[in-house]
Amino acid sequence: MTVLQRGMDHELYAFSPMPARKVLTWRDGKPLALWMVLYLDYWELETPADMHCAPGTQGMWGHQFPDLRTFSYRLYGERIGVFRILDLLARHRLRVTVAAGAEICRRYPDLVRLCAAQGHEIAAHGTHATRMITSRMSEAEERAVIQQARDAVTEVCGIVPRGWFGQDQGESTRTPCLIAEAGFDYLADWPNDEQPYWLTLPQPIVSLPLQTELDDQQLLWMRQQPVWEYPGLVEQAVDQLTIDGRVNGRSLGLGMRSWLFGRPHRIRYLDEALSRLTCRSDVWHATAIEVVEAFRHAHPYPEDQAS
Repeated sequence: MTVLQRGMDHELYAFSPMPARKVLTWRDGKPLALWMVLYLDYWELETPADMHCAPGTQGMWGHQFPDLRTFSYRLYGERIGVFRILDLLARHRLRVTVAAGAEICRRYPDLVRLCAAQGHEIAAHGTHATRMITSRMSEAEERAVIQQARDAVTEVCGIVPRGWFGQDQGESTRTPCLIAEAGFDYLADWPNDEQPYWLTLPQPIVSLPLQTELDDQQLLWMRQQPVWEYPGLVEQAVDQLTIDGRVNGRSLGLGMRSWLFGRPHRIRYLDEALSRLTCRSDVWHATAIEVVEAFRHAHPYPEDQAS
C-alpha cells in the first residue's frame, strides 16, 4: 500500500508548515537574521562540451562564440567592482559570506585572501560560472567538482569551508548527500523557506534558504527590474519578516555580484539599502555560518532521526 506523504515527494527533509514549528529566536531576541553573500565566480570563454551553463544568465546578448562581451563584462567584477563593494561593506561595518569558485581561487588567490582578512566568511562555490552541477554528471564527476571546490578554498585560505553555494543553485538528486559526505555544515541552494532547516540525510546538514527573488542577478539582470527600486523592495521584505519573526524568527539571505552591484551607477542603491538596514535595532546582521550555528544551537538535529 502506498503511504501518502504531505509536502514534497522525497525524503531529503520533513514537511514542516510554519505554524507547526518550534519557536526560533536569534541573538538578543531579534526577530530577523540578515545575511548576505558576495559571489565570486569565473566566467570562461568556452564551456566544455560535457558541462552545463545555466540558461538565461547571458541576458540579451545571445549565445555567439566567442562571447567576449559577456566574458569581459563579468571580468569587470574582479578587476574593479569587488573592491567597490568591499569598501562599502567596510564602511557599514558588515561581514558577509563570500562564495568563491575554484577557478577564482586559482586565478586570483590574493582577492580571496583579502576577503578573508577583512573578516568575511569564505564558502565553496563550484568551479566556474559556466559549469553548473546537473544530473547529466556521473557521481564520480560530481564528487570531483565538489572536492575541487572545497580544496581550492582550503588551499588559498588555510581554512576548510563550511558552506556550499552551488553554481546557479544547480544540483542533481544526489548533491545534498555528496555535500554532506564532503564535510560541509550547510548548503544554500534551495529558496523554499524563511528559516534554516535540517536535511534528513545519513550525515545531516543544514539547508540555509536564499531569497532568490531579491538576488541581484535574478532581479536586475534577468528580470530587468529598475535598480532604484532595490532599496525599497529589500526594506519591504525586512519589514514583513520582522513582523513575522516576532512570532517565529526568520532569516533573509541576499545575493550580490561584483560585476552587477559593483558598477558605479548601481553601487549607490546597494549603499542606500544597507544604510536603511544597518540602523535597525530589530535585525541581526550575520554571516551564513553564524546563522547556521545559531540555528543548530537552538534546534539540534533530532535524536530519533539520526541514523
